[in-house]
Amino acid sequence: MYDLILKNCKIVNENKIIESDIAIKNNRIELIQASIDSESKKIVDVDGKYVLPGLIDDQVHFREPGLTHKGDIATESRAGLAGGVTSYFEMPNVNPTTTTNENLSKKFDIASTKSRSNYSFHLGASNTNIEEIKRVDINQAAALKVFMGASTGEMLVDSLDALDDIFNYSPLIVVTHCEDQTTVKNNEKLFLEKYGDDLSAQHHHLIRDVESCYLSSSLAVSLAKKYDSDLHVFHLTTEKEMELFTPGSVNGKKITSEVCVHHMHFNETDYAELGNQIKCNPSIKEESDRLALIKALHEDKIDIIATDHAPHTWDEKMRKYQDAPAGLPLVQHGLQILMDFYHKGILSLETIVEKSTHNVARRFQVKDRGFIREGYYADLVVLDIDKKYQVTKENILYKCGWSPFLGKTFNSSINMTICNGHIAFEDGQVKEDIPLGMQIEFDR
Repeated sequence: MYDLILKNCKIVNENKIIESDIAIKNNRIELIQASIDSESKKIVDVDGKYVLPGLIDDQVHFREPGLTHKGDIATESRAGLAGGVTSYFEMPNVNPTTTTNENLSKKFDIASTKSRSNYSFHLGASNTNIEEIKRVDINQAAALKVFMGASTGEMLVDSLDALDDIFNYSPLIVVTHCEDQTTVKNNEKLFLEKYGDDLSAQHHHLIRDVESCYLSSSLAVSLAKKYDSDLHVFHLTTEKEMELFTPGSVNGKKITSEVCVHHMHFNETDYAELGNQIKCNPSIKEESDRLALIKALHEDKIDIIATDHAPHTWDEKMRKYQDAPAGLPLVQHGLQILMDFYHKGILSLETIVEKSTHNVARRFQVKDRGFIREGYYADLVVLDIDKKYQVTKENILYKCGWSPFLGKTFNSSINMTICNGHIAFEDGQVKEDIPLGMQIEFDR
Protein backbone atom coordinates (compact mmCIF):
# COMPACT_ATOMS: atom_id res chain seq x y z
CA MET A 1 0.00 0.00 0.00
CA TYR A 2 1.51 3.30 -1.14
CA ASP A 3 0.65 6.70 0.32
CA LEU A 4 0.39 8.44 -3.05
CA ILE A 5 0.70 7.46 -6.69
CA LEU A 6 1.10 10.05 -9.45
CA LYS A 7 -0.09 8.63 -12.78
CA ASN A 8 0.84 9.71 -16.31
CA CYS A 9 3.73 12.02 -15.45
CA LYS A 10 6.23 13.57 -17.83
CA ILE A 11 9.22 13.53 -15.50
CA VAL A 12 11.92 16.16 -16.11
CA ASN A 13 15.05 14.87 -14.38
CA GLU A 14 18.79 14.55 -15.03
CA ASN A 15 18.62 15.97 -18.56
CA LYS A 16 15.86 13.61 -19.68
CA ILE A 17 12.10 13.71 -19.99
CA ILE A 18 10.41 10.35 -19.47
CA GLU A 19 6.77 9.26 -19.21
CA SER A 20 6.21 7.33 -16.01
CA ASP A 21 4.24 6.87 -12.82
CA ILE A 22 5.64 7.70 -9.38
CA ALA A 23 4.77 5.85 -6.17
CA ILE A 24 5.43 7.49 -2.80
CA LYS A 25 5.57 5.97 0.68
CA ASN A 26 6.84 7.27 4.03
CA ASN A 27 7.90 10.68 2.62
CA ARG A 28 10.01 9.15 -0.15
CA ILE A 29 9.80 8.03 -3.75
CA GLU A 30 9.54 4.26 -3.61
CA LEU A 31 9.00 3.38 -7.26
CA ILE A 32 9.34 5.05 -10.66
CA GLN A 33 7.85 2.83 -13.33
CA ALA A 34 6.03 3.15 -16.64
CA SER A 35 2.79 1.95 -15.08
CA ILE A 36 2.03 1.40 -11.39
CA ASP A 37 -1.30 -0.22 -10.60
CA SER A 38 -0.77 -1.03 -6.92
CA GLU A 39 -3.07 0.02 -4.10
CA SER A 40 -2.53 3.49 -2.69
CA LYS A 41 -4.20 5.74 -0.14
CA LYS A 42 -4.44 8.38 -2.87
CA ILE A 43 -4.00 8.27 -6.63
CA VAL A 44 -3.64 11.42 -8.72
CA ASP A 45 -3.71 11.35 -12.52
CA VAL A 46 -1.60 14.34 -13.58
CA ASP A 47 -2.72 13.76 -17.17
CA GLY A 48 0.60 14.22 -18.94
CA LYS A 49 1.70 17.28 -17.02
CA TYR A 50 5.40 17.85 -16.43
CA VAL A 51 6.75 16.80 -13.03
CA LEU A 52 9.96 18.44 -11.79
CA PRO A 53 11.95 17.94 -8.60
CA GLY A 54 10.97 20.54 -6.02
CA LEU A 55 13.13 23.64 -6.28
CA ILE A 56 15.91 24.23 -3.77
CA ASP A 57 16.36 27.98 -3.36
CA ASP A 58 19.79 28.57 -1.82
CA GLN A 59 19.27 32.29 -1.23
CA VAL A 60 16.22 33.65 0.59
CA HIS A 61 15.54 36.21 3.31
CA PHE A 62 12.60 35.11 5.45
CA ARG A 63 13.29 37.87 8.04
CA GLU A 64 13.04 35.82 11.22
CA PRO A 65 13.97 36.58 13.95
CA GLY A 66 13.61 40.30 14.51
CA LEU A 67 12.26 41.59 11.19
CA THR A 68 9.00 39.69 11.06
CA HIS A 69 6.88 42.68 10.06
CA LYS A 70 8.36 42.09 6.58
CA GLY A 71 7.99 38.30 6.47
CA ASP A 72 8.58 35.24 8.60
CA ILE A 73 9.53 31.61 8.22
CA ALA A 74 5.91 30.40 8.18
CA THR A 75 4.55 32.95 5.69
CA GLU A 76 7.44 32.93 3.25
CA SER A 77 7.94 29.16 3.20
CA ARG A 78 4.20 28.91 2.51
CA ALA A 79 4.55 31.34 -0.42
CA GLY A 80 7.48 29.27 -1.65
CA LEU A 81 5.33 26.13 -1.79
CA ALA A 82 2.94 27.99 -4.09
CA GLY A 83 5.98 28.61 -6.33
CA GLY A 84 7.28 25.03 -6.32
CA VAL A 85 10.05 25.71 -3.78
CA THR A 86 10.21 22.73 -1.41
CA SER A 87 13.58 23.52 0.21
CA TYR A 88 15.47 26.70 1.02
CA PHE A 89 18.65 28.09 2.61
CA GLU A 90 17.97 31.27 4.54
CA MET A 91 20.19 34.28 5.17
CA PRO A 92 21.91 35.47 8.39
CA ASN A 93 21.17 39.24 8.25
CA VAL A 94 18.31 39.11 10.75
CA ASN A 95 18.11 40.47 14.30
CA PRO A 96 20.05 39.19 16.11
CA THR A 97 22.35 38.25 13.27
CA THR A 98 23.19 34.59 12.67
CA THR A 99 26.89 35.17 13.33
CA THR A 100 27.17 32.79 16.30
CA ASN A 101 26.55 29.07 16.47
CA GLU A 102 24.08 29.69 19.29
CA ASN A 103 21.98 31.98 17.10
CA LEU A 104 22.24 29.48 14.25
CA SER A 105 20.83 26.72 16.46
CA LYS A 106 18.01 29.01 17.60
CA LYS A 107 16.95 29.56 13.98
CA PHE A 108 16.78 25.80 13.41
CA ASP A 109 14.61 25.57 16.53
CA ILE A 110 12.25 28.24 15.18
CA ALA A 111 12.01 26.56 11.78
CA SER A 112 11.25 23.18 13.32
CA THR A 113 7.98 24.61 14.66
CA LYS A 114 7.06 26.93 11.77
CA SER A 115 8.57 26.07 8.38
CA ARG A 116 6.13 24.70 5.83
CA SER A 117 8.97 23.41 3.63
CA ASN A 118 12.45 21.99 4.14
CA TYR A 119 15.02 24.34 5.59
CA SER A 120 18.62 25.11 6.30
CA PHE A 121 20.44 28.29 7.26
CA HIS A 122 23.69 30.03 6.41
CA LEU A 123 26.05 31.03 9.19
CA GLY A 124 27.03 34.69 8.76
CA ALA A 125 30.57 36.05 8.76
CA SER A 126 31.74 39.25 10.41
CA ASN A 127 35.08 41.00 10.82
CA THR A 128 35.51 39.37 14.21
CA ASN A 129 33.79 35.96 14.39
CA ILE A 130 36.44 33.67 12.89
CA GLU A 131 36.42 31.43 15.98
CA GLU A 132 32.66 30.88 15.60
CA ILE A 133 33.25 30.03 11.94
CA LYS A 134 35.93 27.47 12.79
CA ARG A 135 33.56 25.73 15.23
CA VAL A 136 30.51 25.50 12.96
CA ASP A 137 28.90 22.10 12.41
CA ILE A 138 29.35 21.48 8.68
CA ASN A 139 26.44 19.03 8.72
CA GLN A 140 24.09 21.69 10.09
CA ALA A 141 24.80 25.00 8.32
CA ALA A 142 24.29 25.21 4.56
CA ALA A 143 27.27 27.54 3.97
CA LEU A 144 29.08 30.62 5.29
CA LYS A 145 27.59 33.89 4.02
CA VAL A 146 30.02 36.77 3.59
CA PHE A 147 28.63 40.23 2.80
CA MET A 148 31.53 41.88 0.97
CA GLY A 149 29.55 45.10 0.70
CA ALA A 150 25.86 46.06 0.84
CA SER A 151 25.27 45.31 4.48
CA THR A 152 25.49 47.21 7.71
CA GLY A 153 27.02 46.84 11.14
CA GLU A 154 28.69 43.57 11.98
CA MET A 155 27.52 41.84 8.76
CA LEU A 156 29.74 43.95 6.51
CA VAL A 157 33.09 42.20 6.16
CA ASP A 158 35.44 44.91 4.94
CA SER A 159 38.67 43.92 6.69
CA LEU A 160 41.17 42.27 4.37
CA ASP A 161 42.69 40.43 7.32
CA ALA A 162 39.27 39.06 8.25
CA LEU A 163 38.65 37.99 4.65
CA ASP A 164 42.02 36.23 4.58
CA ASP A 165 41.09 34.28 7.70
CA ILE A 166 37.63 33.45 6.40
CA PHE A 167 38.85 32.09 3.08
CA ASN A 168 41.71 30.26 4.78
CA TYR A 169 39.85 28.63 7.65
CA SER A 170 36.16 28.31 6.76
CA PRO A 171 35.13 24.64 6.93
CA LEU A 172 32.04 25.54 4.89
CA ILE A 173 31.55 26.70 1.32
CA VAL A 174 31.99 30.49 1.34
CA VAL A 175 29.03 32.19 -0.35
CA THR A 176 29.46 35.87 -1.10
CA HIS A 177 27.57 39.05 -1.83
CA CYS A 178 30.10 41.01 -3.88
CA GLU A 179 30.00 44.80 -4.11
CA ASP A 180 32.90 47.08 -3.26
CA GLN A 181 31.64 49.34 -0.48
CA THR A 182 34.14 52.16 -1.09
CA THR A 183 33.13 52.44 -4.75
CA VAL A 184 29.44 52.44 -3.86
CA LYS A 185 29.88 55.11 -1.18
CA ASN A 186 31.86 57.35 -3.53
CA ASN A 187 29.20 56.96 -6.23
CA GLU A 188 26.42 57.72 -3.74
CA LYS A 189 28.15 60.96 -2.75
CA LEU A 190 28.66 62.05 -6.35
CA PHE A 191 25.08 61.31 -7.42
CA LEU A 192 23.56 62.95 -4.35
CA GLU A 193 25.58 66.10 -5.00
CA LYS A 194 24.51 66.11 -8.66
CA TYR A 195 20.82 65.22 -8.35
CA GLY A 196 19.83 66.09 -4.77
CA ASP A 197 16.11 65.51 -4.27
CA ASP A 198 15.81 64.27 -7.86
CA LEU A 199 17.90 61.19 -7.07
CA SER A 200 15.77 58.12 -7.82
CA ALA A 201 15.82 54.40 -8.44
CA GLN A 202 16.71 55.12 -12.07
CA HIS A 203 20.20 56.00 -10.82
CA HIS A 204 20.55 52.83 -8.75
CA HIS A 205 22.46 50.79 -11.34
CA LEU A 206 24.86 53.69 -11.85
CA ILE A 207 25.59 54.00 -8.13
CA ARG A 208 25.90 50.27 -7.55
CA ASP A 209 27.71 49.95 -10.83
CA VAL A 210 29.62 47.36 -12.82
CA GLU A 211 32.96 48.37 -11.32
CA SER A 212 31.75 47.98 -7.73
CA CYS A 213 30.65 44.43 -8.50
CA TYR A 214 33.76 43.45 -10.45
CA LEU A 215 36.21 44.78 -7.85
CA SER A 216 34.56 42.72 -5.14
CA SER A 217 33.88 39.50 -7.05
CA SER A 218 37.41 39.47 -8.49
CA LEU A 219 38.75 39.86 -4.94
CA ALA A 220 36.62 36.90 -3.79
CA VAL A 221 37.85 34.74 -6.66
CA SER A 222 41.49 35.69 -6.02
CA LEU A 223 41.15 34.84 -2.32
CA ALA A 224 39.55 31.49 -3.16
CA LYS A 225 42.42 30.67 -5.50
CA LYS A 226 44.98 31.80 -2.94
CA TYR A 227 43.60 29.53 -0.22
CA ASP A 228 42.09 26.80 -2.45
CA SER A 229 38.72 27.62 -0.88
CA ASP A 230 35.27 26.47 -1.89
CA LEU A 231 33.58 29.65 -3.17
CA HIS A 232 30.10 30.26 -4.53
CA VAL A 233 29.36 33.81 -5.69
CA PHE A 234 25.74 34.81 -5.32
CA HIS A 235 23.60 36.95 -7.67
CA LEU A 236 25.99 38.03 -10.42
CA THR A 237 24.74 40.99 -12.44
CA THR A 238 27.37 42.09 -14.97
CA GLU A 239 28.84 40.99 -18.25
CA LYS A 240 32.31 41.91 -17.02
CA GLU A 241 32.17 39.45 -14.13
CA MET A 242 31.64 36.52 -16.48
CA GLU A 243 35.36 36.47 -17.30
CA LEU A 244 36.04 35.37 -13.71
CA PHE A 245 34.29 32.01 -14.10
CA THR A 246 34.99 28.87 -16.09
CA PRO A 247 32.52 26.69 -17.98
CA GLY A 248 31.91 23.09 -17.04
CA SER A 249 30.07 20.80 -14.69
CA VAL A 250 29.42 22.08 -11.20
CA ASN A 251 30.85 18.81 -9.88
CA GLY A 252 34.36 19.65 -11.02
CA LYS A 253 34.56 23.21 -9.69
CA LYS A 254 35.70 24.82 -6.45
CA ILE A 255 34.60 28.28 -7.66
CA THR A 256 30.99 28.49 -8.79
CA SER A 257 28.45 31.21 -9.46
CA GLU A 258 24.80 32.10 -9.47
CA VAL A 259 22.24 34.34 -11.14
CA CYS A 260 18.86 35.40 -9.75
CA VAL A 261 15.57 35.43 -11.63
CA HIS A 262 15.05 39.20 -11.38
CA HIS A 263 18.45 39.94 -12.90
CA MET A 264 17.50 37.64 -15.78
CA HIS A 265 14.09 39.28 -16.23
CA PHE A 266 14.49 43.04 -15.66
CA ASN A 267 16.88 45.65 -17.08
CA GLU A 268 17.58 49.34 -16.42
CA THR A 269 14.56 50.49 -18.45
CA ASP A 270 12.21 48.90 -15.87
CA TYR A 271 13.17 51.40 -13.15
CA ALA A 272 11.06 54.08 -14.83
CA GLU A 273 7.86 52.13 -14.16
CA LEU A 274 8.71 50.09 -11.07
CA GLY A 275 11.15 52.37 -9.23
CA ASN A 276 11.99 51.24 -5.70
CA GLN A 277 10.02 48.01 -6.20
CA ILE A 278 13.00 46.62 -8.07
CA LYS A 279 15.68 48.41 -6.05
CA CYS A 280 17.95 45.56 -4.97
CA ASN A 281 21.61 44.93 -4.20
CA PRO A 282 23.45 44.20 -6.40
CA SER A 283 21.42 46.29 -8.78
CA ILE A 284 19.52 45.31 -11.89
CA LYS A 285 21.73 46.61 -14.68
CA GLU A 286 21.67 47.12 -18.44
CA GLU A 287 20.17 44.94 -21.15
CA SER A 288 23.65 43.89 -22.34
CA ASP A 289 24.38 42.59 -18.85
CA ARG A 290 21.08 40.71 -18.69
CA LEU A 291 21.78 38.99 -22.00
CA ALA A 292 25.34 38.16 -20.91
CA LEU A 293 24.00 36.44 -17.79
CA ILE A 294 21.72 34.22 -19.87
CA LYS A 295 24.57 33.45 -22.27
CA ALA A 296 26.83 32.48 -19.35
CA LEU A 297 24.08 30.26 -17.99
CA HIS A 298 24.04 28.34 -21.27
CA GLU A 299 27.84 28.14 -21.27
CA ASP A 300 27.80 26.68 -17.73
CA LYS A 301 29.83 29.58 -16.40
CA ILE A 302 26.82 30.24 -14.16
CA ASP A 303 25.86 27.11 -12.27
CA ILE A 304 22.77 27.94 -10.20
CA ILE A 305 19.59 30.03 -10.43
CA ALA A 306 18.03 31.38 -7.22
CA THR A 307 15.63 34.15 -6.16
CA ASP A 308 17.25 36.17 -3.35
CA HIS A 309 13.69 36.59 -2.09
CA ALA A 310 13.87 39.72 0.10
CA PRO A 311 10.52 41.14 1.24
CA HIS A 312 9.95 44.61 2.67
CA THR A 313 6.67 46.32 3.48
CA TRP A 314 5.05 48.49 0.83
CA ASP A 315 5.45 51.56 3.05
CA GLU A 316 9.18 50.89 3.38
CA LYS A 317 9.60 50.55 -0.39
CA MET A 318 7.63 53.75 -1.03
CA ARG A 319 10.08 55.94 0.89
CA LYS A 320 12.30 58.25 -1.12
CA TYR A 321 15.02 56.38 -3.02
CA GLN A 322 17.85 56.91 -0.51
CA ASP A 323 15.74 55.60 2.38
CA ALA A 324 13.98 52.70 0.66
CA PRO A 325 15.44 49.28 1.53
CA ALA A 326 16.86 47.02 -1.17
CA GLY A 327 15.21 43.74 -2.08
CA LEU A 328 12.00 42.36 -3.57
CA PRO A 329 9.75 39.35 -2.93
CA LEU A 330 10.23 36.57 -5.49
CA VAL A 331 9.99 33.06 -4.06
CA GLN A 332 6.36 32.52 -5.15
CA HIS A 333 6.98 33.48 -8.78
CA GLY A 334 10.57 32.47 -9.55
CA LEU A 335 9.68 29.26 -11.38
CA GLN A 336 7.02 31.03 -13.43
CA ILE A 337 9.60 33.64 -14.47
CA LEU A 338 11.84 30.80 -15.67
CA MET A 339 8.93 29.16 -17.46
CA ASP A 340 8.40 32.35 -19.44
CA PHE A 341 11.97 31.88 -20.68
CA TYR A 342 10.98 28.33 -21.66
CA HIS A 343 8.02 29.63 -23.65
CA LYS A 344 10.32 32.04 -25.48
CA GLY A 345 12.67 29.19 -26.40
CA ILE A 346 15.48 30.60 -24.24
CA LEU A 347 15.63 27.90 -21.54
CA SER A 348 14.72 24.23 -21.78
CA LEU A 349 12.88 22.44 -19.00
CA GLU A 350 15.99 20.33 -18.46
CA THR A 351 18.14 23.45 -17.99
CA ILE A 352 15.66 24.99 -15.56
CA VAL A 353 15.76 21.83 -13.43
CA GLU A 354 19.54 21.52 -13.67
CA LYS A 355 20.22 25.09 -12.54
CA SER A 356 17.48 25.55 -9.94
CA THR A 357 17.58 22.15 -8.24
CA HIS A 358 20.12 19.52 -9.34
CA ASN A 359 23.12 21.84 -9.14
CA VAL A 360 22.10 23.23 -5.75
CA ALA A 361 21.97 19.70 -4.38
CA ARG A 362 25.33 18.87 -5.97
CA ARG A 363 27.13 22.04 -4.93
CA PHE A 364 26.01 21.99 -1.31
CA GLN A 365 25.99 18.18 -0.98
CA VAL A 366 22.31 17.99 -0.07
CA LYS A 367 21.34 14.50 1.04
CA ASP A 368 18.49 12.69 -0.75
CA ARG A 369 16.90 15.74 -2.32
CA GLY A 370 17.10 17.62 -5.62
CA PHE A 371 16.46 14.67 -7.94
CA ILE A 372 13.55 12.42 -8.84
CA ARG A 373 15.08 9.13 -7.78
CA GLU A 374 13.85 6.05 -5.95
CA GLY A 375 14.79 6.40 -2.28
CA TYR A 376 14.92 10.19 -2.40
CA TYR A 377 12.46 12.43 -0.59
CA ALA A 378 9.31 13.04 -2.63
CA ASP A 379 9.74 16.77 -3.28
CA LEU A 380 7.97 17.41 -6.57
CA VAL A 381 6.35 20.15 -8.64
CA VAL A 382 3.61 19.48 -11.18
CA LEU A 383 3.53 22.16 -13.88
CA ASP A 384 0.62 23.14 -16.06
CA ILE A 385 2.85 24.68 -18.68
CA ASP A 386 0.13 26.13 -20.91
CA LYS A 387 -2.27 27.36 -18.23
CA LYS A 388 -1.85 31.10 -17.84
CA TYR A 389 -1.64 32.66 -14.38
CA GLN A 390 -2.28 36.28 -13.51
CA VAL A 391 -0.74 37.75 -10.36
CA THR A 392 -3.43 39.48 -8.29
CA LYS A 393 -3.55 40.97 -4.81
CA GLU A 394 -5.70 38.02 -3.78
CA ASN A 395 -3.20 35.30 -4.80
CA ILE A 396 0.01 36.94 -3.53
CA LEU A 397 1.02 34.95 -0.44
CA TYR A 398 3.97 37.04 0.75
CA LYS A 399 3.43 38.61 4.16
CA CYS A 400 4.33 42.00 2.65
CA GLY A 401 1.35 41.60 0.29
CA TRP A 402 2.88 43.03 -2.88
CA SER A 403 4.89 41.96 -5.91
CA PRO A 404 6.54 43.83 -8.79
CA PHE A 405 4.65 41.33 -10.97
CA LEU A 406 1.20 42.47 -9.83
CA GLY A 407 -1.08 42.34 -12.86
CA LYS A 408 1.36 40.31 -14.94
CA THR A 409 0.13 37.14 -16.64
CA PHE A 410 2.65 34.31 -16.65
CA ASN A 411 2.42 31.62 -19.33
CA SER A 412 2.55 28.67 -16.91
CA SER A 413 0.97 27.70 -13.60
CA ILE A 414 2.06 25.61 -10.64
CA ASN A 415 -0.55 22.85 -10.57
CA MET A 416 0.69 21.03 -7.48
CA THR A 417 3.63 21.00 -5.07
CA ILE A 418 4.49 17.87 -3.10
CA CYS A 419 6.80 18.21 -0.09
CA ASN A 420 8.10 15.08 1.65
CA GLY A 421 5.42 13.02 -0.06
CA HIS A 422 2.50 15.23 1.01
CA ILE A 423 0.47 17.41 -1.36
CA ALA A 424 1.35 20.83 0.03
CA PHE A 425 -0.16 23.05 -2.68
CA GLU A 426 -2.95 22.27 -5.12
CA ASP A 427 -5.51 24.23 -7.13
CA GLY A 428 -4.13 27.54 -5.92
CA GLN A 429 -4.32 26.64 -2.24
CA VAL A 430 -1.62 25.79 0.31
CA LYS A 431 -2.68 22.80 2.39
CA GLU A 432 -2.75 23.63 6.08
CA ASP A 433 -3.16 20.09 7.46
CA ILE A 434 0.11 18.43 6.42
CA PRO A 435 3.32 17.93 8.43
CA LEU A 436 5.85 20.76 8.63
CA GLY A 437 9.03 20.73 6.58
CA MET A 438 12.21 18.90 7.60
CA GLN A 439 15.71 20.10 8.36
CA ILE A 440 17.85 19.53 5.29
CA GLU A 441 20.65 17.00 5.74
CA PHE A 442 24.01 17.11 3.98
CA ASP A 443 26.40 14.39 2.78
CA ARG A 444 29.68 15.98 3.88
